Amino acid sequence: MEAILSRNFNISNAWKLSVAEERGAYQTAKKVLTSSKPEEVLAAVMASNLRGLGGAGFPTGKKWSFLPKNNPKPVYLVINADEGEPGTCKDRYILERDPHQMIEGIIISAFAINSHKAYVYIRGEYVRPYENLQAAVDEAYTKGYLGKNALGSGYAIDLVVHRGAGAYICGEETALLNSLEGGRGLPRLKPPFPAIVGLFGCPTIINNVETVACVPHIMKNGAEWFAALGIPGCGGTHLFSISGHVEKPGVYELPMGVSLKDIIYKNAGGILGGRQLKAVIPGGISAKILTAAEVDVKMDYDSLKNAGTMLGSAGIMVMDETTCMVKMLYYATKFFAHESCGQCSPCREGTGWAHKIVTRIYSGHGKIEDLDELLRIARNMERRTICVFADAAAWPILSYIGKFRTEFEQFITQGKAALLEPAGAH
Repeated sequence: MEAILSRNFNISNAWKLSVAEERGAYQTAKKVLTSSKPEEVLAAVMASNLRGLGGAGFPTGKKWSFLPKNNPKPVYLVINADEGEPGTCKDRYILERDPHQMIEGIIISAFAINSHKAYVYIRGEYVRPYENLQAAVDEAYTKGYLGKNALGSGYAIDLVVHRGAGAYICGEETALLNSLEGGRGLPRLKPPFPAIVGLFGCPTIINNVETVACVPHIMKNGAEWFAALGIPGCGGTHLFSISGHVEKPGVYELPMGVSLKDIIYKNAGGILGGRQLKAVIPGGISAKILTAAEVDVKMDYDSLKNAGTMLGSAGIMVMDETTCMVKMLYYATKFFAHESCGQCSPCREGTGWAHKIVTRIYSGHGKIEDLDELLRIARNMERRTICVFADAAAWPILSYIGKFRTEFEQFITQGKAALLEPAGAH
């Protein structure tokens, strides 16, 4: 398959404007702004079957269409670059290695939704990506690609890069908006949805980095071409981050609907050291775990939903036979307990309570009844809070214990020493 989003990842200094221009950057944006109408861009994005690549998978064109017509308020475009999901680094590659691809996508997307102000909310820990992105934005302004007369079209587009402060919850779009406004990063009740009442109370479209990076390619090569790269209802390619016990971890661009088994054994070279596969998390730490017997599944939103998990951030985490599932759950519950914003009591109390119980089990003082208690806590966290953070925190508990309960019981009854990892394990 020809690389599309990743075509410049291995090109030296592709984040610099001179190199990006040699590779065709901004040519499509200039053509769109000078010879197309916003409604034509919207129609192309809808026909391309581009879905949000940040996790939710909502059709991008449909989201854009929710903006109110004849609205007197300004329209804002916000790019969610707060990539904080453990096991995920795909957006980082775009931000650090090819930011002009995303900037061009922002220009076209802003034009399509009649927005003159765009923001990129970038994860605070992403130092190099931020530096490269800000340098790329500065160069785009200097060259006249951004500003009051973007690309000589007469259309004004301003772009601001805003750094987060390290809160995972700000990856949730409404918490991101509150943080961008200068408030605490707390999720908002919906409705109203951001397309109606978003940043500063104005209509706002929030898209992921990878999503807007697809837009120039759609406008250059056509909606039918993009749709044909994927599967029905889900066009294009996807950047998959794969880590853990594989021979070749990294970021791979592959068509939507590719087999998870193929990603592991063909693209990533199989299990490290020739050991046996035990389990896989297919979409970042929030996704429910799959056993080795369940990896022959297509990596798209609907197929993974039918398999009882989700594509999420496409952060694939592979675990071999040496992996202790109690240890995995310990770190998962520790993460969610630390990152809960505390706004909703089921999440605030549930994440901390669950982590305390798992900590007790992991330290060798657990009881068998702790497992049912953890499941009860998790079920009482699901669908009871403003955002889906509590659900995401509950799913590892439900799936790890649900699929590896015997291992948890053995850990509790035989003690931690019974499951020590063998020599050479990672």
